[in-house]
Amino acid sequence: MNSTRGTHQKSGWLRALLPAILVLVWLAVAGIGGPYFGKISEVSTNSQTDFLPASAESTQVVERQSDFFAGDTVPAILVFEADSELSDEHRSYLESLPSQLVEDGAANGQTSPVLYSEDSRAAEIIVPLPADEAPADGVETIERTLSTPPAGLTSYITGPAGFAASLGAAFAGIDGVLLLVTLAVVFVILLAVYRSPIIPIIALLTSMVALSGAIFVVWNMANAGWVMINGQVQGILLILVVGSATDYSLLYVARYREALTLHRNRFDATRAALRGSWEPIVASGGTVIAGLLCLLLSALASNKALGPIAATGIVLSMAAALTFLPAALALSGRFAFWPVRPRYQEEHRESPGGLWAKVADFVSAKPRAVWAATAAALAVCAGFALTFQAEGIRQSEIIVGQSESRDGQRVLAEHFPGGSGSPANIIISADALDAAAERLDALDSVDSLAVVAADSPSGTLPVGASAPNPLPPVFAQASPTQVEGNVLLQATLTDPADSPQAEQAVLDIRAATQSVDANALVGGETATALDSNTSAARDLKVIIPAVLVVITLILMLLLRSIAAPLLLVAATVLSFLAALGVSAIVFNHILGFPGADPTVPLYGFVFLVALGIDYTIFLMTRVREESLTLGTRAGMRKGLIVTGGVITSAGIVLAATFAALAVIPLVFMIQLAFIVAFGVLLDATVVRALLIPALIEDIGQKVWWPSKLS
Repeated sequence: MNSTRGTHQKSGWLRALLPAILVLVWLAVAGIGGPYFGKISEVSTNSQTDFLPASAESTQVVERQSDFFAGDTVPAILVFEADSELSDEHRSYLESLPSQLVEDGAANGQTSPVLYSEDSRAAEIIVPLPADEAPADGVETIERTLSTPPAGLTSYITGPAGFAASLGAAFAGIDGVLLLVTLAVVFVILLAVYRSPIIPIIALLTSMVALSGAIFVVWNMANAGWVMINGQVQGILLILVVGSATDYSLLYVARYREALTLHRNRFDATRAALRGSWEPIVASGGTVIAGLLCLLLSALASNKALGPIAATGIVLSMAAALTFLPAALALSGRFAFWPVRPRYQEEHRESPGGLWAKVADFVSAKPRAVWAATAAALAVCAGFALTFQAEGIRQSEIIVGQSESRDGQRVLAEHFPGGSGSPANIIISADALDAAAERLDALDSVDSLAVVAADSPSGTLPVGASAPNPLPPVFAQASPTQVEGNVLLQATLTDPADSPQAEQAVLDIRAATQSVDANALVGGETATALDSNTSAARDLKVIIPAVLVVITLILMLLLRSIAAPLLLVAATVLSFLAALGVSAIVFNHILGFPGADPTVPLYGFVFLVALGIDYTIFLMTRVREESLTLGTRAGMRKGLIVTGGVITSAGIVLAATFAALAVIPLVFMIQLAFIVAFGVLLDATVVRALLIPALIEDIGQKVWWPSKLS
């Protein structure tokens, strides 16, 4: 008897060895990858120009305009406003600033002279900052120089560098606040689902080891120059890994708890749970990865980067959920479910199903009425998707809440031409300069023109109708800087650089300059925004059909059917449009957002369709499994009862994780958080609980056409 007990103990230790090794390996991954949470910002950039296609005019201008200056710079615009007219004390202080800024190391070269407004109430100074350094560092140096202004004078730092610094500050919460909020919300939800403190901790550990591994891989990808990463991609990666890893954990834990009632030994239960969960987890994760990789078709580098970065996160989430989680639970056994531990049952008894049995009965009673009513309600919501405004959003309106850069832009527009400090930069042949100036002077949208001149005290030389005639003596010896026969002409616009009117002005300027020089290029802040919106609109037309085709083909392979995948994808698209319609109502009439970036509906579509199909696969793989023995209608009912709780819990977790994006005070993040969170809840409850089960019960076995099940 002692010999038998010793054999069992030895066998138990051997069976525990592999799980223990797996746990240690993943903890080592977390130990290596964890420190890279703080390093990821080192390989990030929030410059809009960095993500444009190389063929965009604004990108070509950025690459070439540095040849006209001593170094590559980003302008910070210092705006000063007096309570009344600027006093002598104010003017004396302002005139001392250019030299002081250079002395303090704030400027990369010379600043502009002090420019005064016509109403004598405001002034501006343009300070060039090094383009290869973080704008926040330069802005911080400027703030120290401006720390003691005279009474009655208020200063603001705006322009491209000011807005970049504000964006950096908004994304500063990604590493800490966003992660803590996400983990806290998920822990509370899991605590309510399992009524056990141990399972939530193990599930969150699974998410964290997956995230550590993903961060490490992504950092190395970005450091090697394979992908470009910005703050929004970083935030989405964090949310996606935590949400998906937790979802996969929920699916495995449900199978494991069921297996513990069928197997006396925890290791046998682990083997059974893995057999029942690996296929739907790999299938759903693989489908999400395929959908995300469609972003590689994007013209924007930020979208293109999100594809492989997010796919990396899903791969690590699946790997952790299928190795670390089973290993940790195998070592914990039934204790992991304390205080409500699942008991082994000699004879397995079917659970009555509780709430989901009632839902299944409701659907089965009148399936056609259920799916028709559900589809009609979703269609009504989807109708409002046409009112979703995604033509772009002004740079000054991106940040939610207080923003010095936005306030500075407002003051600048009140006292100076709207585009002051952020001109359209035009690279044009020197021979065509006069003709181009004549064409541009005829445009009401252009306030003034100046050409870059290295030997000018201000760095530019006024040209065109707005230039003084004759020029002041200080410009007598200055001449335009030429590079390979081209000059850099700067057009100050009458409207703010981030306005729709300014974008139209850029289109007019391109037409005017290219009529005298076919090789003329127009860039600058406004042109960058215009080219970004144009590329994003193109991405919508290319990526959405690609995602639909890829996911439909994968579903056909998984379900061995043509009819069912077409039906399921149509239901998912209807769900997305309904979520977009409700979002339009909320954004336009409740939150009062001025619009949305074109990438918002694109990201919303990719995540909702890919992740929505996730739940479809969870449901339909179980339905197909049950249909083999019970028939389609009974199999649908059994599948809904068994997976309903898991899918709903997974939907709530994923919705909560995406909702956490709203802690980042950017309109883009708040909009994406709402669309995905609401859409996931809608998909996991209404679509998976009512629409799809009712449709399949109404159609019956024909839904599996052309497989043998039909």
